[in-house]
Amino acid sequence: MAGALRSRPVTVVGGGVAGLTAAIALRQRGADVTILERAPAIMEVGAGLQLSPNATRVLDALGLMPALDAVSLPSQAVRLRDASGADVVRLDLARHRPRARFRLVHRARLIEILEHAARQAGVRIALGQAVDTPPDGTLAIGADGLHSRIRTALNGREVPFFTGQTAWRAVIPDENAANAPEAQVFMGPGRHLVSYPLAGGLRNIVAVLETRDWQDEGWSHPDDPANLRAAFARFGGPVPGWLAQVDQTHVWGLFRHEVAPRWQDGRIVILGDAAHPTLPFMAQGACMAIEDAWTLAACLDHTPDQQAALLRYESLRKPRTTRIVAAANDNARNYHLTGPKRLAAHAALRIGGKVAPGAILSRFDWIYDFDPVTEAP
Repeated sequence: MAGALRSRPVTVVGGGVAGLTAAIALRQRGADVTILERAPAIMEVGAGLQLSPNATRVLDALGLMPALDAVSLPSQAVRLRDASGADVVRLDLARHRPRARFRLVHRARLIEILEHAARQAGVRIALGQAVDTPPDGTLAIGADGLHSRIRTALNGREVPFFTGQTAWRAVIPDENAANAPEAQVFMGPGRHLVSYPLAGGLRNIVAVLETRDWQDEGWSHPDDPANLRAAFARFGGPVPGWLAQVDQTHVWGLFRHEVAPRWQDGRIVILGDAAHPTLPFMAQGACMAIEDAWTLAACLDHTPDQQAALLRYESLRKPRTTRIVAAANDNARNYHLTGPKRLAAHAALRIGGKVAPGAILSRFDWIYDFDPVTEAP
């Protein structure tokens, strides 16, 4: 019966999107929650996020949508364009999903909302706490991201492999961006660029290039903006103007990780990037973490037997996240087609957009229509 979390001590390792959302969901169900964060402050460097309805349903259930709406923009469409800037197809979210809540938000603003909500709910946040092994005596939740030490404690050391792709990320000023709040994907041979507006007169840019260069994993490595401009020098439309405004950028190598074979052992459990790191080609990394957080809290609250609750959580989440990670891997290839394959694929999208525009978007119904709030026990 619900209420099994009341006064139960829980330690969350990591104060990012996954950890903060889990802490809020657990605390609202009565758990005694402490977050241990390695950094000296809860903070995020500049970057954007696309939040789709499968995630915003959770934020709404947690009472956070008014705060999110105040610092984000509604995403009205996804526009696929070729490298010249010519339209391939526009997926009209506002028309085909008028009640769905797609939001474009600066990651730092989301973190601020989550941190404030966690503290207001009574979650204790201990900063500067390096955790290499799960703490004893409480349920320990590993929300410690891509290089999770809690995942290593469960699964041992694993070696990801370089995908042959390098990515840049930047944020530029764009006072007119909010007039057309949509995500745009420019697809070229061996490379693509994604851009969308953020609240406050900003625009987010992510640009991915196939390359043999081996970059360190992670995305906090500064790079010369000239390298970004050179890699996308042949792109047209608004891209040259956007890239001309980039005065600082970060670059990172994209590595593929397997979904964790083991998510829990009855005492410790992982979620978010610690459990299922994904390539950034479905805009579902943060969304999956938010889904995980709700489902984990619901399973623990519904089932007094902690081991059974964690098994239930893993059984609910692993198949879905594995499928989403695979879809992101597929998009990495689809965006970078060359030669006849590229021409044929773009032609098919153009025809499909004219004949049955809703059909293309419906391919992702299984992602966007999912409701963690009603699916979880």
